[in-house]
Amino acid sequence: MRAARLGLVAALVFASAALSSCAKEEAGTRTLEFWTIGREGEAVLKLLPEFEREHPGLHVSVQQLPLTAAHQKLLTAYAGDSTPDITQLGNTWIPEMVALDALEPLDARVAASKVVDKADYFPAIWSTNVIDGTLYGVPWYVDTRLLFYRKDLLAKVGYDHPPRDWAEWQAMMVKLAQPKGKTFGVLLPTNEFEQLLAFALQQPDPLLRDGGRYGNFQSPGFKKALAFYVSLFKEQQAPMMTNVGIGNPWAAFSQGFYAFYFSGPWNIGEFRKRLPPEQQGDWGTAPLPGPDGPGASNAGGSSLVIYRKSKHKEDAWALIEFLSRPEIQERFYQILGDMPPRRTSWQAAALRDDDKAAAFRDQLERVKATPPVAEWERIVTEMQLVAAQAAHGDLTIDQAAAEIDRRADRLLEKRRWMLDHGHKATP
Repeated sequence: MRAARLGLVAALVFASAALSSCAKEEAGTRTLEFWTIGREGEAVLKLLPEFEREHPGLHVSVQQLPLTAAHQKLLTAYAGDSTPDITQLGNTWIPEMVALDALEPLDARVAASKVVDKADYFPAIWSTNVIDGTLYGVPWYVDTRLLFYRKDLLAKVGYDHPPRDWAEWQAMMVKLAQPKGKTFGVLLPTNEFEQLLAFALQQPDPLLRDGGRYGNFQSPGFKKALAFYVSLFKEQQAPMMTNVGIGNPWAAFSQGFYAFYFSGPWNIGEFRKRLPPEQQGDWGTAPLPGPDGPGASNAGGSSLVIYRKSKHKEDAWALIEFLSRPEIQERFYQILGDMPPRRTSWQAAALRDDDKAAAFRDQLERVKATPPVAEWERIVTEMQLVAAQAAHGDLTIDQAAAEIDRRADRLLEKRRWMLDHGHKATP
């Protein structure tokens, strides 16, 4: 008797679930899987209720991946055939996912869109989403590096403006780094590649050659960038420290340990929060100086992509269009501080009237994309390991450039074989 009752209960539960499922299907309810990385997931949750109101029957399920595990999680999902419908993807990761044939081309959707306007995006940022002439992502927010600097310390050594080229910057740092070994011109943590990368992107020579088959680090341009980078340590204008060694960079900046800090847009909020009120007028932001005038920086950021195996591609595109609206990008910036990739979005008062953001708007017109190869992140890591040896005096500029080329060529070996045998390069 008890078994019969349990069987009846189970049948009723199954029937109820089936009816519920049918009811949802009849109502057109569907779920869009959206993976985000880091804090962006928390911010986008505040925007999604409006999107769901505009699309009755559609629910967006957000999974937040920690930055340290995101890359492996995305690769595991691909290998396990369990990719989401849409994800946030760092633009240097796009070549790898394209090589795996994991992403949906978006050219036709952009051409038909009344929201996503290619001409409104910063060109170099847009280009990071184009691989072999095909668009695979739409920029969501941008990231580049420039100078945070102490206006008051510069004024004390006779300058009323930030540096306009390398020569003026070095002249400033000679005066600022006094007494030597006690105070410094700039912080360039030796375990961060972004600073040297920016100097290299300011040169005319590409960082890879022959279609991304070989390193080009022995080019005159890269060696010029490396020599400038190393000179800042040799002349004690930058402390020989990692970012771990510096501890609290905001406190060190506040105390005048260095006058220039090479960083990204998230630090606008950090400096406003961490520096005392009496110092808030003493700092500013400035585009990077180049060898002979305003210089380039890296075209970083994150894009929105659709996976080829998504069963909800139209819904995924609708979400991309929603998150690409200038007014939504403005709200996203106000929530999180991530800067928008569209020029129109920069007309919002929160950005237009912010003197600290203005330098980023200027810099974004002079950013450059890194080589679109799947191996790039490993190459740039090796570049910095060797550059740190040169900064310590263990290698000459020529020796370091040759060693970076050697390591890059080793990492590109599989890519060369694939391309030379008529195959699509894979990670």
